[in-house]
Amino acid sequence: MVDDSLPDAVSKPTAASLENGPKYYLADQSEAGYTEDVVSLPISPIIKRSPDITKSWGTKSEQLLRIDDHDFTMRPGFGGPAVPVGVDVQVESLDAISEVDMDFTMTLYLRHYWKDERLSFRSNNNQSMTFDGRLVKKIWVPDMFFVHSKKSFTHDTTTDNVMLRVYPDGKVLYSLRVTVTAMCSMDLSRFPLDTQTCSLEIESYAYTDDDLMLYWKEGNRSLNTDERISLSQFLIQEFHTTTKLAFYSSTGWYNRLYINFTLRRHIFFFLLQTYFPATLMVMLSWVSFWIDRRAVPARVPLGITTVLTMSTIITGVNASMPRVSYIKAVDIYLWVSFVFVFLSVIEYAAVNYLSTLQERKERKLRERLPCTCGLAHPGMMSASYSEVDANTTGHYGMPKENGVKRERMLVQLAMETDQVTGHVGSSAYSNVWIDTHVIDKYSRFIFPGSYILFNVIYWSIYS
Repeated sequence: MVDDSLPDAVSKPTAASLENGPKYYLADQSEAGYTEDVVSLPISPIIKRSPDITKSWGTKSEQLLRIDDHDFTMRPGFGGPAVPVGVDVQVESLDAISEVDMDFTMTLYLRHYWKDERLSFRSNNNQSMTFDGRLVKKIWVPDMFFVHSKKSFTHDTTTDNVMLRVYPDGKVLYSLRVTVTAMCSMDLSRFPLDTQTCSLEIESYAYTDDDLMLYWKEGNRSLNTDERISLSQFLIQEFHTTTKLAFYSSTGWYNRLYINFTLRRHIFFFLLQTYFPATLMVMLSWVSFWIDRRAVPARVPLGITTVLTMSTIITGVNASMPRVSYIKAVDIYLWVSFVFVFLSVIEYAAVNYLSTLQERKERKLRERLPCTCGLAHPGMMSASYSEVDANTTGHYGMPKENGVKRERMLVQLAMETDQVTGHVGSSAYSNVWIDTHVIDKYSRFIFPGSYILFNVIYWSIYS
């Protein structure tokens, strides 16, 4: 039962109360009854707009696109010609390039364009609808993948970086942000003076060229790059696109899109870390040619130090490189430098050996001299030898003999009266020519000249 004695919550306005505009009556209940308060509001004109069902809250996107009415597991126009799918790419960054792993890492925006009439809808303003990744799972999208990729993922912070835009005529734009690590076969025969060309390859996994025609939407202009892209070791020379057909014996022909980029390595880092130290070690090994051959504690450690330093440089360079079966340009330079350092040590070994042979000849020569016959009988004959070193007597200025400068060692024999023959003491002089410094003198010019010639040939070939 409804109690008619109770007043309504809101009283209805009378005709007299509407003379000066609409008035709203608010009821205030009390024990004695209720009082009426009147609130007057201004009237504003109402502008009517034609309703757009694409912006209507009451219409679900699935209902508008009639997703439940079609089987989106099949491609558009199944049984007919191939579906054309245009692609364009915006390269955001080129993150890393590894010579050891033979790969590169790239972050890009990958966009697909195609037409699916099953997604067409009515729109009075011809406006498109934009969705996130949740709708992508309910419709057909091209099954693209990166050929020769090692690792790839779609970014999901703070949400999945996926966008789907549908136009009233059924055209679709599908965009996603991807980071991919792909293989790059590098030829390091000219390392570090090399230029590398890598490719990122895009292809449909399931649909052959009979079902899906993959193409660059605007040719070479379909590839855009960020101007801020830079690498520490490489200079990016060129980005360009190509299209080819890939054949698989089991499945058939597929359209494949290529993103090609050419990189030239910066040489300055390797000049400071590899080439300059190796050159300085070779030059340091030449210092031993100006050190006295008898200074063994000076020349031997110098040669060993330069050899060990060159070995360390070679080991450090190879540790950061892949174990390839061919010779790289840096290997040629380092190993030739190592040979020069090693030959400087061998040169001193040759000088020391020849000096030892010469000393043996001197001793045999002294034994053949007549003055040596009475050395075992004191009082019969006394002989005094004075070997004057070339460093103190200044015999470097002597004329050449047989085209070679030789040191002169003066042997003076002072003989006293021979008690057997009764002859008066006399003096005899003998000149002996020694070739102890010839190798050092020639090495001072041959080693630097040969190394300079090698550098001229090396840089003219690999520059």
